[in-house]
Amino acid sequence: MQLQLCHVIVFLISISVIIIPNELMVTNYTLRYNKAFITMFVVMAQLFFCQSKDTIKEHMIIPVSIQKKNFKEILPAQMLSGEQLERLNSQSVADALRYFAGIQIKDYGGIGGLKTVNIRSMGSQHVGVFYDGIQIGNAQNGVVDLGRYSLDDLEEISLYNGQKSEIFQPAKDFGSSGSIYLQPKTPGFKGNRKTNLVLKFKNSSIDLFNPSFRLEQKISGKISASFSSEFLQSDGIYKFRYKKKYPDGEIANDTIARRFDSDITSKRFETSLHSDIKDGSWTVRGYGYLSDRGIPAAIVNNRFGGRGQRLRDNSYFVQGSIRKKLFPKFETQLKAKFAYDYTFYADTLSTETTYPVRNTYIQREVYISSSNLYSITSNWDVSGSIDFQYNNLDADLVNFSYPTRYTSLAAFATTYQWGRFKFLGSVLGTFVHENVEKNSKSPDKTEWTPSAFLSYQPLGSKDLTIRAFYKRIFRMPTFNDLYYTVIGNVALKPEFTNQYNLGFTYEKTFKNPVFKGIYAKIDGYFNKVENKIIAAPTGNLFRWMMLNLGSVEILGTDIHVQTQLDFGDVILRPQLNYTYQRARDFSDRSESYFGDQIPYTPWHSGNFTMMTDYKDWSFNYSFVYIGERYDGQQNNIQYNYIQPWYTHDLSVQKKIKWNTHEFKASLEVNNIFNQYYDVVLNYPMPGRTFKLIVNFTL
Repeated sequence: MQLQLCHVIVFLISISVIIIPNELMVTNYTLRYNKAFITMFVVMAQLFFCQSKDTIKEHMIIPVSIQKKNFKEILPAQMLSGEQLERLNSQSVADALRYFAGIQIKDYGGIGGLKTVNIRSMGSQHVGVFYDGIQIGNAQNGVVDLGRYSLDDLEEISLYNGQKSEIFQPAKDFGSSGSIYLQPKTPGFKGNRKTNLVLKFKNSSIDLFNPSFRLEQKISGKISASFSSEFLQSDGIYKFRYKKKYPDGEIANDTIARRFDSDITSKRFETSLHSDIKDGSWTVRGYGYLSDRGIPAAIVNNRFGGRGQRLRDNSYFVQGSIRKKLFPKFETQLKAKFAYDYTFYADTLSTETTYPVRNTYIQREVYISSSNLYSITSNWDVSGSIDFQYNNLDADLVNFSYPTRYTSLAAFATTYQWGRFKFLGSVLGTFVHENVEKNSKSPDKTEWTPSAFLSYQPLGSKDLTIRAFYKRIFRMPTFNDLYYTVIGNVALKPEFTNQYNLGFTYEKTFKNPVFKGIYAKIDGYFNKVENKIIAAPTGNLFRWMMLNLGSVEILGTDIHVQTQLDFGDVILRPQLNYTYQRARDFSDRSESYFGDQIPYTPWHSGNFTMMTDYKDWSFNYSFVYIGERYDGQQNNIQYNYIQPWYTHDLSVQKKIKWNTHEFKASLEVNNIFNQYYDVVLNYPMPGRTFKLIVNFTL
């Protein structure tokens, strides 16, 4: 009783501090966190001493949700889960995605810089990012900043090319060229435990202060709750190398300077309720993210100091889902979400820009989905899903259009298995209607887009699987594309992508005492993007210009290989990813860049990781390589050439049992050889950094 009461008190203190921001003045972009800073330590101290030694047992995460039906998945996902996520040298979701094949990450520098993901060179807006099964939206510019999402609360990250090859899902899940699913941890309790608590603290050489905690409470036999919070603060100051080239490619200037405009202060909080019901389950989740950050400026013309640009975000969403089998062959699920995003942008050096210097943007989103699955036979399923989404954008720009978008989606799908042959087919209908208060509006859109997935196991065993898919998808231009003051164009054509993929998977386990097994996945693909829209920053990260390339063809190969070797107490788990891409612009034969590689797409990229376990010790090494490419200028000439970059990361972890508690300490060294590089030209990345992570499980 004492244990539960203490946790309730801590829970209430946490909510009072985190949910109620210290200051919410629209005209003041500097937030003060002194109160939150002090209270975070108080809460953690209380949580530590609240634990009773008599009631604490070893912590273990055991999912309590019902087992999912076997949906005959055809395309395997790239996946990181559990301990893998903890052991990679990653601060955010964007960092972890570097270890997938076919991914390009755009990182504009440091912890506070914008981080976006691009799958197979089709553009960030074609990537659907789903949190606990519901898509994260951004109708304003279509880009999800993955730097906002911490790994501390995630159980699994999975990436699907095309789409997830199951049919019992919302219509939105059929609507992306590639999808990333972020699955939060689900409360689980071992034995008679009713409370789990994990405390974590991170500190690095870039003045990082990053405490967090996660509390799980069993309310009844079927209902459990979780609450987590994280505070992050960094001045973002780090050294970088600046080079300036003459038009012929010769180096004009080469110096070492410091980055001063990548500071960040942020708070994240999340709470959820989970329950099992007869033949089903339900979940309700609330999420909040508040940040105040400097916007890293491009390092050009020997200008190294901060530009005075600030960005403040207050983002909240509440979502829920319920899933239930109504009849032996019929299952249904409902999902709903409300999201509110407030953004305040300021440029204190207004003499250097013709744009307004203090702007406020507010997005609202309402989303409802109904999905239904019917099993005709044990090998044949059909489904139907209907979604509705409302998006609205307010801004204090001059002559702003104030757009509202109503999107309806309908998806119909079937999957069939005949022996060693599997098939999935789907068709998605997208219906878009918009209203504006000022100026012209974009015409209504109605599009139907199909997809088909096949797999076949040619051998009697299930070691080898051959698979293929085709998908055509439609993407509506964003509010910024259509209505942004000065650069918006309501006549902008939407994008269409056609994806063709052929690959195979080989998976084999062995009884050999050393070589335990191998998993290999190879895919060849051809993508064609019509009326491709590329978003690029113009002078700073918050204002974008839209480039319509017309037609882009992407030919590529992804290779993934992993295995496990056991040498007694030493276990080795090497993993290799390699990607080749030729993404060329075929928009206009009269242009000098016709047939050139599109900006920031390397021909060769890849990574190698080695995870080593020895008793309670863990050693991790990772190598990331991004090959030669060209910058935002469209011509593939020497002046626009960007050299390859690569980083080596190393970490060591130690688990310590202290009574019935578990203590874990990690030391990470990122960019071991202190290589200076730019992911995006003139936005330099940090050199060598050190990070200490302390994790305490009660």
